[in-house]
Amino acid sequence: MNFVEAVAIGAASVAAGAINAVVGSGTLITFPTLVACGFPPVLANVTNNIGLVPGVLSAAYGYRRELRGQRRRLLRFGVASLIGGLAGALLLLQLDSAAFDTVVPVLILAACALVLLQPRLNAWLRKRPERGGADGGVPLWCGVLGTGVYGGYFGAAQGVLLMGLFGSFLRDDLQRLNAAKNVLAAIVNGAAAVVFVAVADVDWAAAAVIAAGSTVGGLLGAKVGRKLPAMALRVVIVVVGVTAATVMIVT
Repeated sequence: MNFVEAVAIGAASVAAGAINAVVGSGTLITFPTLVACGFPPVLANVTNNIGLVPGVLSAAYGYRRELRGQRRRLLRFGVASLIGGLAGALLLLQLDSAAFDTVVPVLILAACALVLLQPRLNAWLRKRPERGGADGGVPLWCGVLGTGVYGGYFGAAQGVLLMGLFGSFLRDDLQRLNAAKNVLAAIVNGAAAVVFVAVADVDWAAAAVIAAGSTVGGLLGAKVGRKLPAMALRVVIVVVGVTAATVMIVT
């Protein structure tokens, strides 16, 4: 990683940290940047996951006011996210790297589609009817577990998936649900990071750059995220993601 690449990764990391706090899917900014800088996809994914952990933690801290009164919910779903994140990370390391190279463009395009659909999802969340049950029961717990597996394996747009699940089973303020989403994403990324640190190859210089940038971005996103033009963020995410997926398919 030379100076120019470090600057590019750092800038992408600040943007990813802010995007993760507001929209989710910051991975669609940093992962393609790492690949463009010559990182093999699996190494890029592992390094990116570890680097983004401080960013999602800072985003969760930035939403701490909205987390009040959600302790029971976070403990319940935090267990599912922890198990899922560990399982997804182990799945990534157990599968052949060629399998990840093949499936990741599909995952990127699917994540881009979820990002584009998020405005409709948010509108539906605001208008959804009252629903029975305070915790979503076993179906929601299993859904959070499955999202955790996906997040540990790749992770782009896991926040969008979580918000969709919350909207289907819970009745609460959108900002409170977003705050819970940030905490669960931090648990998934953190669990996967523990596995990667223990047994996977990591580019620590790049991870450090991503960690610093995403931490700043996470705090900024949590502070001013409600005022940012969300559609502009989505356009950037989708353009970068589709470009990355196209390049990986062609090459």
